[in-house]
Amino acid sequence: MTSIPQDQPREPNPLHALTLDQLRRRTSMKWRTYPADVLPLWVAEMDVPLAEPVVRAVTDAMELGDTGYPVGTAYAEALAVFAGKRWGWDDLAVERTAIVPDVMLGVVEMLKLVTGPGDPVIVNPPVYPPFYQFVGHMDRRVVEAPLGAELRIDVGALEEAFRRAVADGGRAAYLLCSPHNPTGTVHTAEELAAVAALAERYGVRVVTDEIHAPVVTAGARFVPYLSVPGAERGLSLMSASKGWNLAGLKAALALAGPGAATDLARLPEEVGHGPSHVGVLAHTAALRDGTAWLDAVLAGLDENRRLLSDLLAEHLPGVVHRPGEATYLAWLDCRALGLGDDPAEVFLSRGRVALSSGVPFGSGGAGHVRLNLATSPEVLTEAVRRMTAALE
Repeated sequence: MTSIPQDQPREPNPLHALTLDQLRRRTSMKWRTYPADVLPLWVAEMDVPLAEPVVRAVTDAMELGDTGYPVGTAYAEALAVFAGKRWGWDDLAVERTAIVPDVMLGVVEMLKLVTGPGDPVIVNPPVYPPFYQFVGHMDRRVVEAPLGAELRIDVGALEEAFRRAVADGGRAAYLLCSPHNPTGTVHTAEELAAVAALAERYGVRVVTDEIHAPVVTAGARFVPYLSVPGAERGLSLMSASKGWNLAGLKAALALAGPGAATDLARLPEEVGHGPSHVGVLAHTAALRDGTAWLDAVLAGLDENRRLLSDLLAEHLPGVVHRPGEATYLAWLDCRALGLGDDPAEVFLSRGRVALSSGVPFGSGGAGHVRLNLATSPEVLTEAVRRMTAALE
């Protein structure tokens, strides 16, 4: 499989399009959780107008009254074409896909297929907090295999977690975040192949959250888990949600490797009733016709990563920042600032800037914050100014 370069952006940077006053008219979680004097750089919503093909698809549906139930494989077909062009992955089998309400609810359904109540689910902290919340709510138990010092998969720690998870002879699953949230790590083909080999050796089923797959820097190469040798029994969840800012238009896809086809076939029929038909139309349009817009966003995110590094070096040199190769999230190590386990609380109360606390991300999260880069350079600059002021 070869890496496919991104197109050169021909559209203006969407991250420059909206003013703070325009953004504050939004009524979503990002803009309504905190008072109006707080600058929100926490939850994963982008400060962008939607891609024109997505707007057109949704508008056409509204004009037609096309607001019924989802059906068909157009979404999966659009993802297969996108995967071939973007990642050089030509083996996405549309017949081994299923529409699910969103990625995390899809994760829950995949885990139900391959584990039972009380079974262990391995995760790599620090990791997306809903991994803990959803796994616990479905009566599975989390087993941690922390990332290594370079914020990459620690194969030794993972093997030890697999060994403990199956020690009593029961079933176990590994919930892999790829690309990794919050660190922005892009797992290599070699790392993923090592994961697949370990999973087969210990009989652990791999379920992969690949929601951030479209949001990868130009110098990095995203590798779909199901494309690596040994991953035939794997299950994956993908969506256009993060790449095109479509969290409010619910729709995702579950994908099965050839060895997991019979598992996916057991997915209850009613799960397919949960996605939004309009959401499916929007996600399909994004994957099929929204790549120029995506590339413009990715170019803007690259600029923001460089800007954040410069701002931190100048104003907050005690913050350790390893720019990620994917996602639009920055994982900031604030332990040297002496702000305790939850620096986000200090930045909020003293600086009026909202960041995600690192504590809910599990082991390795204390003393860290997650910052959302998907905003204008002006907002990003103001955020760092406020964070600096919070220390004065």
